[in-house]
Amino acid sequence: MRLDLSLYLVTDPDLCAGYGLVETVVAAVRGGVTVVQLRDKHAADGEMIDQARRLKAALAGSGVPLIINDRLAVAVESGADGLHIGQDDGEVAAARMALGERALLGLSVQTPAQLARVDIERLDYLGLGPVFATPSKHDHAEPLGFEGLAALVAASPLPAVAIGGLKVEHVAAIRQSGAGGLALISAICGHPDPEAAARAIRESR
Repeated sequence: MRLDLSLYLVTDPDLCAGYGLVETVVAAVRGGVTVVQLRDKHAADGEMIDQARRLKAALAGSGVPLIINDRLAVAVESGADGLHIGQDDGEVAAARMALGERALLGLSVQTPAQLARVDIERLDYLGLGPVFATPSKHDHAEPLGFEGLAALVAASPLPAVAIGGLKVEHVAAIRQSGAGGLALISAICGHPDPEAAARAIRESR
């Protein structure tokens, strides 16, 4: 599956609750979202597998991949298109072996030291951030800012998506950094019209 990182949606169970998880994702994809990551830090694996299967069915034919955050077992059991892991969420080599060669595999990177250790052969892309502090992740690393992001992008051997506190007004700066796109949570999931929110971001200059 083609990987287009330009508008990467990360779901939030609370922010998506009012509109509905599947409904939010489908609307956001209509608005131009190019990747969907299912993220839920508190749901049991069984619940996430059910959510992933429903999302996978809803995305069928769209060309938009479904990525699972952190949970390797959920990614494998649900038949999702890939997995995104953090620095403390398991070994890249083990994840690649379990997922197979066709699945997408992404890794979060916050520092040049982490970037220097990236397993280029087994990864498809990197998530670089946080660019800014964000309430969705309380234990994040020191924010990079746009200058720090640009430095990591320039050194990255893989396609990269920026994440962390990003909104529609940051689109131009993210493009200038050289990143392949930006990952968003509240700017889409927390919006009363996810399709319009995604479209505004896609059309922003």
